[in-house]
Amino acid sequence: MIIVLKPGATQAEIDHVIEKIEAAGCKPHLSRGVERTIIGAIGDESALRNLPLEILPGVDQVLQIQKPYKMVSREFKTEPSVIGTGGVMLGGKRLHVMAGPCAVENREMLIGIAKQVKAAGATVLRGGAFKPRTSPYAFQGLEAEGVRYLADAREETGLLVATELMDPRDLELLDRHVDFIQIGARNMQNFRLLKECGSVKKPIILKRGLSATIKDLLLSAEYIVANGNPNVILCERGIRTFEDYTRNTLDISAVPAIKTLSHLPIIVDPSHAGGRRDLVRPLSLAALAAGADGLMIEVHPNPEEALSDGPQSLRPEGFATLMEELRRLAAFLGREL
Repeated sequence: MIIVLKPGATQAEIDHVIEKIEAAGCKPHLSRGVERTIIGAIGDESALRNLPLEILPGVDQVLQIQKPYKMVSREFKTEPSVIGTGGVMLGGKRLHVMAGPCAVENREMLIGIAKQVKAAGATVLRGGAFKPRTSPYAFQGLEAEGVRYLADAREETGLLVATELMDPRDLELLDRHVDFIQIGARNMQNFRLLKECGSVKKPIILKRGLSATIKDLLLSAEYIVANGNPNVILCERGIRTFEDYTRNTLDISAVPAIKTLSHLPIIVDPSHAGGRRDLVRPLSLAALAAGADGLMIEVHPNPEEALSDGPQSLRPEGFATLMEELRRLAAFLGREL
């Protein structure tokens, strides 16, 4: 349920509405927009139906949210959310590119590639510290040591850093040392992990699951937001279909669809979508044309020797060339990169 307040509603009137919502056993969420202030009532709405909320001072109208995801819907907030940290804000006019190796392999390589992607225009360094793989014998990541290397790279270059959270027990470590916490595709419906992410305020990059619908993705985002963290950035990274030529199938339609259904920003990961270096460029351009707020691209100094996802990783010079093309397209679209 959404309670829309009148323009100029006083703080006392807002507090009174919140008290009524809490007395009914529901959880209030206040959202102050450019055009209006609203209060979302999350919980058993049947407890609110008999309350005369419409006649409370300061209330303009009361609306029912029809979609199963409440707080991330456009019904809850009509204006796009701009989410980020440290000057890297996604959802506005400015586009951002997160780039770096699939896995943090060593400190020297990570800092070297951080300098190169920054010179090309990336604003966030991405790199996996925890890398549990399909095979238990594959490289599993440097774990806490890798997180420290990411922090070192930020100190050295000024880039913000992003890495994936796999286990709730590592949340405190990542909350201290990285700027963006990523939830990978295989954990998109790990609801315990999502609830834990609601306990921090750090931006969460939530990747779409391999077989997840758009509705599934938005409900997973709802878990994080409903548990206290409104800072969610969605990520389309390709879904599994019958097609086996590419690693996954990039659902480019998900970008404008999510823009219609949700106020949350969305980025695209063309590297995991195509699984091939030669597909990263066209998929990146298509993502921007479709309205994505940013990209997450894998870059490695020597893909042939990468410990993870070498075939889909761009070389630094290829990434720099792509960034020039993306800048021209962004300008054409009336955005900045």
